Amino acid sequence: MSPVNFLLPLLVCSLVPISSLKKMAPKVERVLENFIVGEAPHWDVATQNLYFIDCPGKSINRYDPVTKSHHQAVTDGNRVAFFIPVEGKQNDYIIGIDNELVHIVWDGTSNKIEKWEKLVEVPDKQVQFNDGKADPAGRLWTGTMAVITPSGDVPPNKGAFYSLENGQLKQHIGEVHISNGLAWNSDLKKMYYIDSGRRTVDEFDYDQENGTISNRKPIFTLEKHNIPGIPDGMTIDSDGNLWVAVFLGSRVIKIDPRKPETLLDTVTLPALQVTSAAFGGPNLDELYVTTGRDTRMSKHLQPPVDGALYRVTNTGSKGLPSNKVKISV
Repeated sequence: MSPVNFLLPLLVCSLVPISSLKKMAPKVERVLENFIVGEAPHWDVATQNLYFIDCPGKSINRYDPVTKSHHQAVTDGNRVAFFIPVEGKQNDYIIGIDNELVHIVWDGTSNKIEKWEKLVEVPDKQVQFNDGKADPAGRLWTGTMAVITPSGDVPPNKGAFYSLENGQLKQHIGEVHISNGLAWNSDLKKMYYIDSGRRTVDEFDYDQENGTISNRKPIFTLEKHNIPGIPDGMTIDSDGNLWVAVFLGSRVIKIDPRKPETLLDTVTLPALQVTSAAFGGPNLDELYVTTGRDTRMSKHLQPPVDGALYRVTNTGSKGLPSNKVKISV
């Protein structure tokens, strides 16, 4: 072999960045602890804060990662479902609580909610709201599930899936087991949705102007990939991939919704009950993951590992800004 041929591979390797030779593993960091069931994380770009809830803890929460400060207020009611800022109104939020949608005012610091106004309710008190998000137009989408029994069971197919239209609930789907994760793709033609009882991630054709969905089909099935647990909350990244929290599965999975049944990556977490995820941080490249320690469903779960808020970095992905609710309140 000539000296040139011998040196060529070494020269080529020297030109390749080390980062391209080995992918950095995601870093999982515990940032807050001791929630019963943390859920519904929402990153607010304006304040650079994370908002989330503790469902059975009846609380709304704000976390400032710069100051590492955490503020919490306990609500009136039995169970909080989600907590979303209102567009154009400082300190105003829409929350789901029990079977009601409520407008509140909270300064983000005190342990008291200043204003409490019911907007609408589902007449059946045997169901409760669970998870909700605003679409890119600011329209609120949320669903329900049966009230959880003392043993932790959820009677099947008692819920429904709604949008909030002109102060009224518009039902899109019935016979829902546990209405959960939501996301929209960047061209606003698809909506992704999870009914946890199906153990699938589903896709709808989405008409933003009319607020309608159609042509439902599953795009990822946990059973086909031997993934334990059930799909819960989810978010979408700037590349169009979904990040799905797996409750009772100790993981967040990254899937490509454009290629059915395509698992791209798995981030393992120490907590068993992984509930939801949202991208945050100044560059939207930090994945915040909520977890639970509900002993009705899983015995012997303990803080600080279970029921913690985690931050995952080095995923190689960035998220999209979370949508606020646009509503006259």
